[in-house]
Amino acid sequence: MGELLRSWRQRRRMSQLELACSADISQRHLSFLESGRSMPSREMLLRLARHLEIPSRERNVLLTAAGFAPVYRERPLADPALRSARNAVELVLKGYAPFPALAVDRHWSLLAANEAVSIFLAGVDAQLLVPPLNVLRISLHPGGLAPRVENFAEWREHVLTRLRHQVSVSGDPVLSALHDELASYPVPRGRERRVDHESVAIPLRLRSDAGVLSFLSTTTVFGTPVDITLSELAIEAFLPADDATAEALRSLARGVTPTSLAG
Repeated sequence: MGELLRSWRQRRRMSQLELACSADISQRHLSFLESGRSMPSREMLLRLARHLEIPSRERNVLLTAAGFAPVYRERPLADPALRSARNAVELVLKGYAPFPALAVDRHWSLLAANEAVSIFLAGVDAQLLVPPLNVLRISLHPGGLAPRVENFAEWREHVLTRLRHQVSVSGDPVLSALHDELASYPVPRGRERRVDHESVAIPLRLRSDAGVLSFLSTTTVFGTPVDITLSELAIEAFLPADDATAEALRSLARGVTPTSLAG
């Protein structure tokens, strides 16, 4: 338990004094906890985990290491007890239509999507669409969206930076391996231009049968979930970055071939 607690404190770049002051305990007591000379109460351990912003899944690991029962339940999204959560996710996804939106788990595996997401999947290699479908892999893989992304260098850096941050926060080895895999993919020829680090937001500029569509991505998460599955679920929505893209998506939803982006 002490080693886990110390590793999370170091991951958050906090000194013992900083964490002790934040959690309103003495530095000496925290030192004893990390060295194993003292054992915390369940409440103390949860307080430290809260101040360290440890993910729910890893809080269970910390509690178990200290001899306590896990606090956070983990149930598959298909569990009948999570029916209301599934309904909420479906309502949000439908609410974004005709703009693409999808739900993913902590490893970026696709859980659900609205019909507008099909514009991203057109032309993707069949092997990448075999479940569990990983949306980040599809976005950067040579057999996925990479050949169609007009600003690939910027989008690639955006995806990898975001993934590195997730690895730093969670310490998840699966995400770390995914980052290394995506970083090893070749950059399509002609897409190696310099990344604009001064941009406020990085759009996804995607070539399609309707022309070049420009999207801005947003993320929605559950605010105070008590279930691990819900705490790790995120909804990614791709909103039009310009009026032409918005009109093209509305036309596609009506079954009309858009002409405003032609050429």
